[in-house]
Amino acid sequence: TARFFVYFLIGAALVDFFGKYPSYFAKVEGLKPLFFLIKDTVFINNYWWYTIFWTIGTSLFFSYYFRRILINKRFTQILKYASVLLVVVSLCYLFLDWRFFMGSFVIPIIILNFIIIILSSSFYLIELLNSEQILSFYKSLNFYIAIVILIWWLITTPLAFYDMYMNTSDWNYILLKVKIILLSNIFMYLTFTFALIWCKPQNN
Repeated sequence: TARFFVYFLIGAALVDFFGKYPSYFAKVEGLKPLFFLIKDTVFINNYWWYTIFWTIGTSLFFSYYFRRILINKRFTQILKYASVLLVVVSLCYLFLDWRFFMGSFVIPIIILNFIIIILSSSFYLIELLNSEQILSFYKSLNFYIAIVILIWWLITTPLAFYDMYMNTSDWNYILLKVKIILLSNIFMYLTFTFALIWCKPQNN
């Protein structure tokens, strides 16, 4: 199962790389002539990209990942239904108000994303506490994944509710948000790196 997590990390790096496409078109010399393709269109902003590939994508991935390692069938069913609900809500927003979906962060989708992450981590930790694996939890990659994503989302999710302040008239907030995201990412990826090196392989 850990292989899927490694694939996810590679995918996350690609999402971040390609998510900066507006600045590539605006600043990279070879791409500047193509800037007209996104200028004055909904694609001038990359909200839609991160909504689809990060907010929705990470929820579905972690729901799938933890369903593979959870034993309790009720827990896996709850995660499954929560994932279906997220997809349905996302499609409704996309078809009913696609300009809003493309041009800003959709709070209900972010809330559902947060709920799925909380449930995934909590269900795993509950099972861990009720099993003999608790005696060697510090050697489990899944433990570090559950703890880190829980902490990272608890720190970064509230920032979405203050996105209205993300403009050049409030540089104090912009710099604060950048620092929070940067430190959260450093914490997350350093912990994942440590876990991948330190933890022993586990079979289901």
